[in-house]
Amino acid sequence: MSDQRPWLKNYPSGIPVNINVEEYNTLLDFFNDCFAKFRSKPAFYCMGKSLSYDDIDKMSTQFGAYLISRGLKRGDKVALMMPNLLQYPIAVVGCLKAGLIVVNTNPLYTPREMHHQFNDSDVSAILIAENFASNLQSILHETKINTVIVTSIGAMLGGVKKVLTNFVVRKIKKMVPKYDIPNVVTFNEALSAGKKFKIPEFTGSPEDVIVHQYTGGTTGVSKGAMLTNRNLVANMLQIKAWMKPFLKGEELNALSPLPMYHIFAFSANVLAMMSMGVHTILVVNPRDLKTVMKEFKDHKITSMTGVNTLFNGLLNHPDFAALDFSHLAMTVGGGTAVQKAVAERWKAVTGCDLCEGYGMTESSPVATTNPLNGTGRLGTIGVPVPSTDMRIVSEEGDVLAVGEQGEIQIKGPQVMKGYYNRPEATAETIKDGWLCTGDIGLMDEDGFFKIVDRKKDMILVSGFNVYPNEIEDVLAMHPKVMESAAVGVKDDKSGEIVKIFVVKKDDTLTEEELIAHCRENLTGYKIPKLVEFRDDLPKTNVGKILRRELRDK
Repeated sequence: MSDQRPWLKNYPSGIPVNINVEEYNTLLDFFNDCFAKFRSKPAFYCMGKSLSYDDIDKMSTQFGAYLISRGLKRGDKVALMMPNLLQYPIAVVGCLKAGLIVVNTNPLYTPREMHHQFNDSDVSAILIAENFASNLQSILHETKINTVIVTSIGAMLGGVKKVLTNFVVRKIKKMVPKYDIPNVVTFNEALSAGKKFKIPEFTGSPEDVIVHQYTGGTTGVSKGAMLTNRNLVANMLQIKAWMKPFLKGEELNALSPLPMYHIFAFSANVLAMMSMGVHTILVVNPRDLKTVMKEFKDHKITSMTGVNTLFNGLLNHPDFAALDFSHLAMTVGGGTAVQKAVAERWKAVTGCDLCEGYGMTESSPVATTNPLNGTGRLGTIGVPVPSTDMRIVSEEGDVLAVGEQGEIQIKGPQVMKGYYNRPEATAETIKDGWLCTGDIGLMDEDGFFKIVDRKKDMILVSGFNVYPNEIEDVLAMHPKVMESAAVGVKDDKSGEIVKIFVVKKDDTLTEEELIAHCRENLTGYKIPKLVEFRDDLPKTNVGKILRRELRDK
């Protein structure tokens, strides 16, 4: 077997070849184990307030009981739509205690994007930060949602801090547009009401779907990857196995600037960190570099996850190098490629390796990562994690030899059950148990994998997938647009930015008009930064626009 898994010889000592995926029957069993082991330890911190593992346990029971009291039944879907707040881990565990399915939702979504996801996923309840409630109001009547719980940024901070934070957010920064949603309940009211109710007992199974995590997959419209207990337990155990030998000591503080609704932060910063009794430091707005740096001053940060843009931004901040990195034992970059220059500078400034990993929403997400013992290789995505097989195949499906380029395929217990209500797309993506990534790569003789080219047309902006089809569909809605194409253009700050090529139907069409139209229909990172008007677009003989030709030019 080791001939087929040459990477095993490069595993750091203490890391198992395989994990015991039967260690927990369900993710809820895992959470309950964490609460029993680490009850009195601090679990999550945000804006000056810390909650213990015991707090999360008790409050999540109240939240789950409240949802049941509102008529939600096992298997119903609950959307969670907020930045990194203490409410999030409470809500996730509460939903699982009640046998409900979590639908992680990007709070920056426009009403159009929300409408698609909530209807595609059959969402019946939502917990949403009040900042985004006006967007919900505009599409609520077109969804099946009948339970709306809103929360404020300061809701869990208590006392004067809560009042002050909410006053600043609402009145001074004016970050909460007016909304009027009938029968709305606040998060704190839900927790209080939940004390009066009980959650009916049920027995979950490893194959139960517990999370719908949305992704564009390799094509077109956003799809819900169905992640099961087994998938998420497995990936948690895989990440834990990889990290645990390098996280030692009683006081472990993990800095979590990545949003927990993103699958990388969900599996790494919520699940894997909880498995080790870590205190996770949440950053509400990772773009605010001063806040990120403040957490280094206030806590002895032992580990950090992030994306290339964040690491680059910190390195370019004049005050960053003066911070104390003496406790930093591990930094992991995911979501998008870590640039070699950034990794080298990070090591020089912090003394800690910046290790790159790789995965997809469809693999829960971690499939590979670089070793954390200093033997990682810059420019590679590392080696497969325990209990994971990877291979390179040709277009015909033949397994290729070392050094040959082809599509990366992944097999392991973390590979999703499929896409919700999309059997054809599932069959295209999972073949004989192998997840077809659409990424072109190669494996060297030591089992390190490298990505050579990315999914045919996907654009990766600061770790977020942007699919040209979606942008082009929005452009097609504009009455003055004849046809369009969206491509990714390299950018030092965010990895890539969106550029659009547009053929006008009406000569009066301006760049400003197009961008304003996109802003109404697309979340921030999907909005094109460059616009080029053309008389025509290159096409194949069957009329398909050649995005690659536009990109290469």
